[in-house]
Amino acid sequence: MPELDLKNFKSAVSQIADEKGISTEKVMETIEHALAAAYKKDHGKKGQNIEADFDPETGEANFKKIKEVVEQDNILTEEEKDKIKELKEENKEVPQELKDKVWFNERRHIKLEDAQEEQEDIEPGDELEISLKTPEDYGRIAAQTAKQVIMQKIKEAERGAAFEKYKEKEGTVVSGIVQRKEKGTIYLDIGEVLGVLPKKEQIEGEHYESGQRYKVYVTKVESTNKGPLVFVSRAYPKLITKLFEIEVPEIDSGKVEIKSIAREAGSRTKIAVTSTEEKIDPIGSTIGQRGTRVMAVINELDGEKIDVVEWKDDPAEFISNALSPAKVLEVKLQPKNKAIALVEEDQLSLAIGKEGQNVRLAAKLTGWKIDVKTPEEEEDQEEDEEQEETEESTEDSNEEDQES
Repeated sequence: MPELDLKNFKSAVSQIADEKGISTEKVMETIEHALAAAYKKDHGKKGQNIEADFDPETGEANFKKIKEVVEQDNILTEEEKDKIKELKEENKEVPQELKDKVWFNERRHIKLEDAQEEQEDIEPGDELEISLKTPEDYGRIAAQTAKQVIMQKIKEAERGAAFEKYKEKEGTVVSGIVQRKEKGTIYLDIGEVLGVLPKKEQIEGEHYESGQRYKVYVTKVESTNKGPLVFVSRAYPKLITKLFEIEVPEIDSGKVEIKSIAREAGSRTKIAVTSTEEKIDPIGSTIGQRGTRVMAVINELDGEKIDVVEWKDDPAEFISNALSPAKVLEVKLQPKNKAIALVEEDQLSLAIGKEGQNVRLAAKLTGWKIDVKTPEEEEDQEEDEEQEETEESTEDSNEEDQES
């Protein structure tokens, strides 16, 4: 910040505004608050409402105290004050008519009849401005005090501006460079602030080395005394959507839509896509020629496998697609969002996947609980169920005969 002098405020204001990216009006407002605070500290009294009007052209500051105009009938009497204290001590509700009255403080309020002696047309609720004399010695000490307050206010304004800027970035992807690692948390330089990448939001197996650049998804932004705290993620499913929006113009324009995502970060992701225009192939558009588009996303995710399947209105078709790359013979829908997917013997392990990952992701993608079987297994189960039903029927018949 430039050296603060009451005579060169204009250039200082312009420099502050340019350096900090804050509007000149905001800087002026901050300076006037600071000057008022400095004046109140040196010459004012506790409880006073003091304001400053500063002229950057001349470096002159004029001060005034502000008093609210109140009617006598709207001022709490001593008895009413005692009543309010008594009710609060007893944790009882204060009547609204008492809440609406003013607890008169002569440093902040002025009675209507007294205010009208200064300004005839003033009304209750208005503010009376009373000019204050600027002391002759008001200069170096006031300027230094103002400088300290201004520095504080400027930092607050910077934090506020940075918070608003990054709050708007929630739900978007930003690029960050790894700065350091502390207790498992990764801190990335994402511009004016550091992005916080917690352990649970990292991709398992990914090694974050200082200086490496990554794309991250902004999950939330919090305001703190030290500035905005920007939380980011590499594991959040929406990161996939945003990366495809960057790589696939049809997704960015809305011609192709990602309907659902199922992700096990660092290992495998399934996305279901559909086209809003008949002539557009949603899978081809998403994958790109020779897989260039999907590979760009895979490379950004350090090799995470991505299956792109076509979303369908019909649950059976959608489930069949979701189990890709396995070939499904038939899908039988059951009550309570359960489904049986029938596949040939040689497709069974592919449909289920390593440690059940493929069918698990397909279930997440579709919202259906999927049981994968071969036709033979399904036939055997149906025969077993029929036999159980026959046995139960026989037992019931025998019990009835014994009773008779």
